Amino acid sequence: MTAARSHASPTSGSHGAEAERVTEEARDRGLDARLVVDRGSFHLDVALTAAPGDVVAVLGPNGAGKTTALRALAGLAPLSGGHLRLDGAELDGVPPEHRPVGVVFQDYLLFPHLSALDNVAFGPRCRGAAKVESRAQAAELLARLGLADHASARPAGLSGGQAQRVALARALAIRPRLLLLDEPLAALDARTRLDVRSQLRRHLAEFEAVAVLVTHDPLDAMVLADRLVVIERGQVVQEGSPADIARRPRTDYIAQLVGLNLYRGRADGHTVRLDTGAAITTTEELSGPAFVAFPPGAVTLHLDRPSGSSARNLWRCEVSGLETHGDQIRVDLTGELPLAADLTTIAAAELGLHPGALVWAAVKAAQTHAYPA
Repeated sequence: MTAARSHASPTSGSHGAEAERVTEEARDRGLDARLVVDRGSFHLDVALTAAPGDVVAVLGPNGAGKTTALRALAGLAPLSGGHLRLDGAELDGVPPEHRPVGVVFQDYLLFPHLSALDNVAFGPRCRGAAKVESRAQAAELLARLGLADHASARPAGLSGGQAQRVALARALAIRPRLLLLDEPLAALDARTRLDVRSQLRRHLAEFEAVAVLVTHDPLDAMVLADRLVVIERGQVVQEGSPADIARRPRTDYIAQLVGLNLYRGRADGHTVRLDTGAAITTTEELSGPAFVAFPPGAVTLHLDRPSGSSARNLWRCEVSGLETHGDQIRVDLTGELPLAADLTTIAAAELGLHPGALVWAAVKAAQTHAYPA
């Protein structure tokens, strides 16, 4: 991801009529929460609403408050203020074991001495269901998740993907009205993660209540969730659909997640001027505070000032770093406009790039995207 440069203030994005519909429906059917938690010097104040069938991903950097929010929803961290309502019922003060909430923990926390079947049956048994009924329900869930042949296996005999699905089945066995997933794919290797992500998306699509996913992985969030809520320093800084957030990031952290260079300045027509004095020409015509974003792949580098280029944006820069980024070379640049550029290995070699090298960076106006701040 690109190291985006901006001085963006943490302003929440609006998602309009859809948000109003979700909020209204969540008051009676779904999740309606304002989570206020004071923990020493850290203060969390996050509003979350979701209608039945919604999958909401909570994203944020380390220390943003993601885990605190999840623990508050689960009843494992007491609220200092705000409210927590699920299907119209107040949950604040209700013990965790009596909440209609299922949790899939990052490390799954399966009971090592129990079979997959008995791990899944554990929840219904604790809530008073008969052993035969609990095991029948567990068998049905395991079959639905493609694990019928592994019902008798203990966790040590399961693959990472199988263990993840057993943990999901165990959370679903209590028929929760709120399903919480704490970094559900973090314990998987890259190859398994790809398969399990697509399976989990299918299972979440069939879930009729609210699901809240806590993750730091943008791909997990984009693939699994209908709506993203990004928090930084305990506050919501942006929320909306994955497509909207990817297209219009409002903080450096979000820009890095979606792989964009991001700047904030003041627009006057087709020009956005930054506080540093640098200017960016765009195709959009705006007036007032504005963001400008463009991908590192839109940047071309030249050793000499290009004379025949059609690019409207041209800055003198110095190479500050080089690193492999997928099948390309990510070039970090400082100078008139700090930015990141992606080049092929051949292009980087032909330019003879190295830290300290001086180059011209060019970006066509049509490859920038400006929007109100």
